[in-house]
Amino acid sequence: MEGTVQGVGFRPYVHRLAGELGLAGFVLNDERGVLLEVEGEAAAVQAFLERLPREAPPLAAVERVSRTPLEPTGEPGFAIRETPAGGEPDALVSPDSATCSDCLAELLDPADRRHRYPFVNCTNCGPRFTIVRGVPYDRPLTTMAGFKMCPACQAEYDDPADRRFHAQPNACPDCGPSLRLVEPGGRELSAGDPLEEAVAALSAGNVVAVKGLGGYHLACLAGEEGAVAALRARKHREQRPFALMARDLHAARELVELGPAEEALLTGRERPIVIAPRRPGARVAASVAPRSPDLGVMLPYSPLHHLLLADVGEALVMTSANVSDEPIAYIDDDALERLAPIADLFLVHDRPIHVRADDSVVRATSGPPLSIRRSRGYVPAPVNLPLDAPPLLACGAEQKNAFCLARGRRAWVGHHIGDLGNWETLRSFREGIEHFERLFAVRPEVVAHDLHPEYLSTKHALELEGVEHVGVQHHHAHMAACLAEHGELGTAVGAIFDGTGLGTDGAVWGGELLVGSLSGFERVGHLWPVRLPGGERAIREPWRMACAWLVETVGPEPDLPPSLAGTVAPERWAEVARLCVSGTASPVTTSAGRLFDAVAALCGVRSTAGYEGQAAVELEALVDPAEDGAYPMSLIDARPTILAVLEDVASGAEPGRVAARFHEGLARATAEACASTAEATAVLSGGVFQNRVLLERTTAHLEAAGLRVLRPLALPPNDGGISYGQAAVAAALVS
Repeated sequence: MEGTVQGVGFRPYVHRLAGELGLAGFVLNDERGVLLEVEGEAAAVQAFLERLPREAPPLAAVERVSRTPLEPTGEPGFAIRETPAGGEPDALVSPDSATCSDCLAELLDPADRRHRYPFVNCTNCGPRFTIVRGVPYDRPLTTMAGFKMCPACQAEYDDPADRRFHAQPNACPDCGPSLRLVEPGGRELSAGDPLEEAVAALSAGNVVAVKGLGGYHLACLAGEEGAVAALRARKHREQRPFALMARDLHAARELVELGPAEEALLTGRERPIVIAPRRPGARVAASVAPRSPDLGVMLPYSPLHHLLLADVGEALVMTSANVSDEPIAYIDDDALERLAPIADLFLVHDRPIHVRADDSVVRATSGPPLSIRRSRGYVPAPVNLPLDAPPLLACGAEQKNAFCLARGRRAWVGHHIGDLGNWETLRSFREGIEHFERLFAVRPEVVAHDLHPEYLSTKHALELEGVEHVGVQHHHAHMAACLAEHGELGTAVGAIFDGTGLGTDGAVWGGELLVGSLSGFERVGHLWPVRLPGGERAIREPWRMACAWLVETVGPEPDLPPSLAGTVAPERWAEVARLCVSGTASPVTTSAGRLFDAVAALCGVRSTAGYEGQAAVELEALVDPAEDGAYPMSLIDARPTILAVLEDVASGAEPGRVAARFHEGLARATAEACASTAEATAVLSGGVFQNRVLLERTTAHLEAAGLRVLRPLALPPNDGGISYGQAAVAAALVS
């Protein structure tokens, strides 16, 4: 039996089911999954086979059941046998899972021996991926190997009738991990209960680094402006919103507006950060999410989080523990060193984390949930391919990197790595690949990569010897990821909108209309090309894109718009206009992301950006739902749109009206462009389609035109899904 069937209570489940049906035999873990034999009456065996996948434990995912008739042995009873040694590992590893209701009840029960024990878990919940060193998933191959179980825990671990049977992280206060509270220099504070002292520090307005499942968080009171502002300054994170953690669903409802879809996401076993509209009057400091009507909220997913939030009594900022663009800290010594300038205290424990994993981020839509960042709670569950792949590695993109390993029909998209802009992140990328290669026994024969020669992911790929290299165009990878995820091998039209990606012509693409399949594509349309004045600098200064679009629309010497007059000096505006005309340090781009920047700048929303995509995020947030008008845009030629934006802004139109008309105009033009091809299926992907308004409106127009719409499901539309698309293309080309 193959799938996610180890470390999820599958063997005791099989034992109980066999006993209920009066069957003899055995069950064991092996390198491929679970192997079992059953012997008994034909009707009972048939009932067993029918019920086996249907009634599997909550964390199990049965992918395949292979059956082979055997001669009866006549041996009585049903046994759970030890894992045999040897063999190449091919078993799946379960993602980390939020504390189950049974463990939570024990945690809060004063009569239970695990009352307030921050590491309570069972086969239905707790750490998995972040503590696994190898497979089969047995305790010696986890970071719990150094904790010898006490007699009481060992008895649970050995009892097939107990829900902690072979729960590898099983522990209690007598034999398991424990908390410590330490100062930035590493000196332990041992005056009392570490958790109680951490709560007191948080309540006093301090910043506390908290070691969780996949790494450290930086925590402070969400409603205390002084604490949040101090954290923002120390972390050098000037504008990007912080995530919040609420005690329970009721507390989350006091922070954000929640519908059934958001509540289901919040309470799922993955426990992602869910982006939802801020509730008026929510007790949240202004510095948590400056200029954003949305908040990212999650619920506790570990016993430590449950205790911390319950004792503090209010929401906490719970943001990844790093500085600026560095990866999240997860090793104790490294955390104490890197976070010393940020955290006032450290709440740590002695259970090692083997793999860092950031919190996942999702957003509810009118259709399936939209993944923004796929990591803890979801990784390393495979995303299957629609065709067989040789052993391969896909290295992904430069931003929002997540690599992918594949073999056969299975593809393992790695945890969120981040932007490969520094040594720490690049090291995390390489270590993650090596771990996955060992964990899933993938020795790459093919390596797929982006076409951009300066991406560090591409450089890593090309440094590997003895493999076949496959270059995959960035936007084709976006489209292929969506097609493969839906199991599509045929041809479709794709509207692929993002910030930047190297095109086959050497230009900066980003607003593309492609027709193709996994094995190839034709570029049949694109957003009107403009200059990217100053290159990367234009991404940080959206006003430059406003200038570029005006040069393209009204002429080489556009006037400085009144909306930018207070923030951009006239001489700088004129200088950038000259760059656009001459082409000096100004590559051509068709980027949809940069069009959003231009419109945001023109209507006074944002002239400079603290992070990539900020202008687009804030423009979407302003959309007036009551406005049903649309700016003119023919087959994604946005020059008429720019003129209409200028006219509306000059007449005093509210930014919300401008934002609404822009979104609607782009949605209609995109649908029109897709419908003008002969394809019946349309793909919407790329980072711009994280924009819920654009995604939902474009989908509606496409469906009204009779097209079937595909959008990313398990994977993000942004560059976090690129590696899976690269893997799918490589599999199609080399198989």
